[in-house]
Amino acid sequence: MASSAIRDYYEVLGVPRTATEKEIKTAYRRLARKYHPDLNPGDKTAESRFKELQAAYDVLSDPEKRKKYDQFGPNWEHVSQAGAAGFGTNGPHVEFNYGNATDFSDILNDLFGGLGGGFGGVGSRSGRTGFRPRPRAGEDVEQPIEVSLEEAYFGTTRVLEIPNGDGSTRRLEVRIPAGVRTGARIRLAGEGRRGVAGGPPGDMYLLVTVRPHGTFERKEDDLYTEVALPLTTAVLGGEVQVPTLKGRVALRIPPETQNGMTFRLAGQGMPRANGTGYGDLFAKMKVILPTRLTHRERALFEELRQLRQS
Repeated sequence: MASSAIRDYYEVLGVPRTATEKEIKTAYRRLARKYHPDLNPGDKTAESRFKELQAAYDVLSDPEKRKKYDQFGPNWEHVSQAGAAGFGTNGPHVEFNYGNATDFSDILNDLFGGLGGGFGGVGSRSGRTGFRPRPRAGEDVEQPIEVSLEEAYFGTTRVLEIPNGDGSTRRLEVRIPAGVRTGARIRLAGEGRRGVAGGPPGDMYLLVTVRPHGTFERKEDDLYTEVALPLTTAVLGGEVQVPTLKGRVALRIPPETQNGMTFRLAGQGMPRANGTGYGDLFAKMKVILPTRLTHRERALFEELRQLRQS
């Protein structure tokens, strides 16, 4: 029976393997505050995460334990105990009870399989040497990313800092396609965590959020906006300027346009992600009443009222 998988303690604390004691302590305190059971009553996930953080910090904050962990991985305690008992050909016999396991290579694979490398120099009854864990693909990772509505309209690029696993990083320029929406996932093949024992790396997924805009509201590929319409233009008809993401366009308004009336401007919305054109723009008229009337203007409105009442 194989032992249950244990997450890498450095990954649990979110620090590189080269992290200093201070960096480890800082990471632990930050995460412990977030997942402490007193701050998350009844949350079993937070409770489990807190216990995991404690286990990771207990090992990585102790120089001796950390040294053994770096050398032997999650099963460092078993290796340490075996060494203390004289593990080897000259010491006392140590028996490992692995249920129905019949091949010693499977036992070593369970014991040292999480190290990401071989366990050389150990023989078996079948004469094999240089045991190695089975290749495993790396984990996928997710990275949130925000773009403006203008960037979503025209498309844009982002430069990401990708960790290489050895403490260094590299820069990767990523193209964000035009028409991208909130909730979109952009796949970067092979940019996830490294595989184990020669396995392929995982992928990275960019999780896109398009920020709200002050002028436009987006619904799917259509845009909605309000346009200030002078009372005289609403009554007599005329032309108004409507904002779009490419600049202002003229819209002909018919006479007696009512407040709240909406006009559709075909093709002035967002580009469709599948490349089949654009959505539409819907401009809602907001009639603006005049203020600070002159005596002449007030007289004209009085005359209009008399005419409308007759």
